[in-house]
Amino acid sequence: MFADVTKIANDDYVGFTFFVGCMAMMAASAFFFLSMNNFDRKWRTSILVSGLITFIAAVHYWYMRDYWSGVGESPTFFRYVDWVLTVPLMCVEFYLILKVAGAKKSLMWKLIAASVIMLVTGYFGEAVYRDNAAFWGLLSGLAYFYIVYEIWLGSAKKLAVQAGGATLEAHKMLCWFVLVGWAIYPLGYMAGTPGWYDGLAGLGLNMDVIYNIGDAVNKIGFGLVVYGAAVAAQSAENK
Repeated sequence: MFADVTKIANDDYVGFTFFVGCMAMMAASAFFFLSMNNFDRKWRTSILVSGLITFIAAVHYWYMRDYWSGVGESPTFFRYVDWVLTVPLMCVEFYLILKVAGAKKSLMWKLIAASVIMLVTGYFGEAVYRDNAAFWGLLSGLAYFYIVYEIWLGSAKKLAVQAGGATLEAHKMLCWFVLVGWAIYPLGYMAGTPGWYDGLAGLGLNMDVIYNIGDAVNKIGFGLVVYGAAVAAQSAENK
């Protein structure tokens, strides 16, 4: 393990962000898992899912760091395996926090289905059919905007307003993560694939650094928002 770490050059920002991302998400997992017993059953599952998201990502980042160190190529396959497991779980968080307002499982499955479509089409464009990357990116983008619509203006938003309090505040924060935080992924996609947006490649953007920073901020941030909502809700109940 330590032999691999010493191979990271001072200017290897990709390797550095893989390593830091792995450690940060592992620490976040420990925090979420150890704090579960502080909450009642209503919030415990949400905290558990937050820990699973960061733990799965940390394990994948460990493998991706080794792959980058040994091969020197972007670990696209491992990254999409990570996303296809963690991004649907992030969508599940919306359902879990909105259950108090009567959210049905159909909402959860709609968000999961859209996230899977977004990721599968993104993988096709980035790794399989690169000559048609713009087309597959468009399909992926449409699935992404469906998620954005559903949580900002659709049934998820109505349920959040109905719930009010800590649930509404958490929902708003998670919506901002999806709208702003997740937007970093299309940027990385365009920087790493050919298309009408080729000018992005000349800006010196590295898609792995973009993805690594985005993953750490979004996945840990998602969990912290849910944790904060659980603390606020429990404090209100105790009062």
